[in-house]
Amino acid sequence: MIALTRASAVPEGMLEDDQSAESDLVKRGAYCSSGWTECSGRCFHYIPTAMTWAEAEENCLSLGGNLASVHNTLEYHGIQKIILDFSHASATTWIGGSDAQQDKKWFWSDGTLFNYLNWCRGEPNNQGGNQACLQMNHGDGKCWDDVHCSREIPSVCVKRGY
Repeated sequence: MIALTRASAVPEGMLEDDQSAESDLVKRGAYCSSGWTECSGRCFHYIPTAMTWAEAEENCLSLGGNLASVHNTLEYHGIQKIILDFSHASATTWIGGSDAQQDKKWFWSDGTLFNYLNWCRGEPNNQGGNQACLQMNHGDGKCWDDVHCSREIPSVCVKRGY
């Protein structure tokens, strides 16, 4: 209904095939606030500022969300596209996975089920005994890697749409 309302608000003089208006509507999504991008019914926001995992989670909380959880390949590729569109790179980025409470017991900080895996070969390996946080876009495979939570990298937040 919101998308229809937005579509009817386009002035009569505008061309129907205006790619920029269409692209803007798709990018923002019908249910996400400005600066957030809809993917799989949820809203995602790329944060380019390098922070530790805990700082990134705290920042996402202040924005009404959490570090992003990922539940399927389509969603993962959608998040990768958001990062690429914003930063013009596929840099490593925090998402909300952690096994800090108990080694090898991974969970998402938003409380959703950890039901999709995209680990790089040989990961998670908990190298040095203290890699408890999940970064995405690691290596040539742009897959997941467990790393030290004190590492400072960009992040992606998620929240429910409205």
